Amino acid sequence: MTRLSRRRCIATAALLALGLAGTAALAFPDRPVTFIVPFAAGSATDQLARALGQSLTADTKQTVVVENRAGASGMLAAQAAARAPADSYTVLITTNTTHAANQHLYKKLSYDPVKDFAPVTALGKGGQVMVVNPSSPFKTVSDVIEHARKNPGKLSFGSGSSSSRIAGELFQQMAKVQILHVPYKSNPNAITDLLGGQIDLMFADMSTGVPQIQSDKLRALGVTSAKRSPLLPQVPTIAEAGVPGYEMGYWFAAYVPAGTPAPVIQKLNELLTRATASAGAKAFFEASGSEAFTTTPDGLAQFQAAETRKWGQIIKAAGIEPE
Repeated sequence: MTRLSRRRCIATAALLALGLAGTAALAFPDRPVTFIVPFAAGSATDQLARALGQSLTADTKQTVVVENRAGASGMLAAQAAARAPADSYTVLITTNTTHAANQHLYKKLSYDPVKDFAPVTALGKGGQVMVVNPSSPFKTVSDVIEHARKNPGKLSFGSGSSSSRIAGELFQQMAKVQILHVPYKSNPNAITDLLGGQIDLMFADMSTGVPQIQSDKLRALGVTSAKRSPLLPQVPTIAEAGVPGYEMGYWFAAYVPAGTPAPVIQKLNELLTRATASAGAKAFFEASGSEAFTTTPDGLAQFQAAETRKWGQIIKAAGIEPE
C-alpha cells in the first residue's frame, strides 16, 4: 500500500467514525439514562439531578435513573462514573467537591478529575448559610467568634461536602479561630447531628438549611455569599456580621466519561441546558437560593481549571494537609 493510499484509508476511517458519532447523537437518548450523584438523597445535588432528570424525561420520553453514591467525599460516585461506558448514558451530576477541591484535599484519588471525564455543562451555583441549633447560646457570628477565641478547639463544625468544609476552614482562617472539623457523608447527615446536638454548627447549602431554618429547627447566623440571600433577607452576610471580606460558594456541573463522542456530548449539553430552564429546575434554584449557570463543554473545562486553582489556594492558605 502506498503512503497516499494509507492516508486515504485513515481519512476514510475518520470520516466514518465521525458519521457514526453523528448518527449516535441524533438517536441519543434511545434508552434510559443514569445520573450518578455523589451525595445522599435530599442533598442539593440530588434535588437538582432529579429536577433535571424529570425535564430530560419529558423532553426525550426516556427514563432517567438517579443513582446516589454518597461517601468518600464524592470519590465513590466519580470513580463509578469514570469507569462507565463512554456513550453519555451515564452522567455524573456533581459539584466542585469532586472536580476542583478533592485533588487538594487528598493525596490519592481513585479518579482523575480532568483525564477521566469529558465536561458537558455547568448547571448552577449558589451560597451557603452558617447555622446552629436553636438551643445554642450563639445568636450572632460574633458570638461564635468570641467563644471560639476564648475556647480554641472546643467548638465543632460538621460538613458533608468540600464546599461546606472549606467554608468552615476559610471562616477559621479569616476569623482567627480554631474549630474542630467533623466530616460526614453528606450535608443532610451533618444536619441530623446538628439537630441532635452532637456538633455545634455547620455551613449548610441553602436547599438543606433553609427548610430547617423556616421551621425554627435551626438558627441562621450568616450567609457565605457576597450579598444577602433573597431566601433569608434578614440574615446578614458573614462579611457583614464580623468577618470582613469573607465569601464562599459552590457550583454544580455535568460530566461524562472521557472518550464520549463530541456530537453526543453536544446533544447532552443542549438537553441539560434546556433542563436548567424547566419548571422543576427553576423551583429548585428559587428554593435553594441558587441560580442556573450553563456553559459550553469547553467553557466548563476552562471554568473548572480556574476553580481548581482558586480552591487550591484557599485550601493551602487554610493550612489543610492532604489526607
